[in-house]
Amino acid sequence: MGLTVAARYIRNLRGGSQPILVQATDGFLYVAKFANNLQGPNLLFNESAGSDLYKACGLAGPKWKPLLVTDSFLDQNPDCWLQTPEGRLRPSSGLCFGSRFLGGEGIRLLEILPGTSLNRVRNHASFWLAWLIDICAGHCDNRQAIFLEDGKGLLDAFFVDHGHLFGGPKGEVRLHFQASRYLDSRIYQRVSSQQLSRFQKAIQGMDVERLWQRIQALPDDWKSKSALDAFAVCLDTLSTPNLLQNIVDTMEDTLRKSYPCERSNRPGRAKPPASVLHPGVQGTGFEHRLVTKINRRTACA
Repeated sequence: MGLTVAARYIRNLRGGSQPILVQATDGFLYVAKFANNLQGPNLLFNESAGSDLYKACGLAGPKWKPLLVTDSFLDQNPDCWLQTPEGRLRPSSGLCFGSRFLGGEGIRLLEILPGTSLNRVRNHASFWLAWLIDICAGHCDNRQAIFLEDGKGLLDAFFVDHGHLFGGPKGEVRLHFQASRYLDSRIYQRVSSQQLSRFQKAIQGMDVERLWQRIQALPDDWKSKSALDAFAVCLDTLSTPNLLQNIVDTMEDTLRKSYPCERSNRPGRAKPPASVLHPGVQGTGFEHRLVTKINRRTACA
């Protein structure tokens, strides 16, 4: 099969990596991130490896693929160029990271949920597994997720934005393990020891050889030594049962201590920080309306 090519520029999206929304030659919409993004050289590796790692552990996320960005596409769409303090920077042509856009006709995407809606999330326990993986993967930013609402009002969480795994886009950041937690800690509803045991079994059942094959198949210019080394350390940590158990115990203890202050019944006390109260790349309503208008055939991941 040939490469999937970015065919139509739609608009710029929010985010430090300055992603764009494009329609590709396969008919789908993608959130595209350029190789010469301003955040760091490991971003595309982190996004792709993180997506594959999450999938290998059974967590939901958008499909992704390398997208070919041609010189003619960039020349015809100067609005997609990167913004720098010195002016506009032409993105690199070649392969970029493309994450399938989850929006489409009749699909409602949410990023921030009120506390009364948390009980509508069917896979809320997945946030524990995601946090465990993020700790092992050296995630240096808060975990991002979007929620898809079905016809019955139930919500499914999809995990997105893995660019700050493995020490971040430059591979040099080391933060406290709480930095990788989802900002609204109310999503971490109490889980049983059996559920935690299932999470550890999901990790232990990961097909490491297949995962490494996918990593080796990534474009060569996405694979820096620091990124590959950090990924290897992550897999080593995930395959060490005693270390995993210690991490899980610490996670439980941390949230147990935070419940009294973060789950107060007083009005306004349980709201997430104001800094997260904004729509993200996948959850912005404007993109949803635009996508519905320009392409009623769009399918979700």
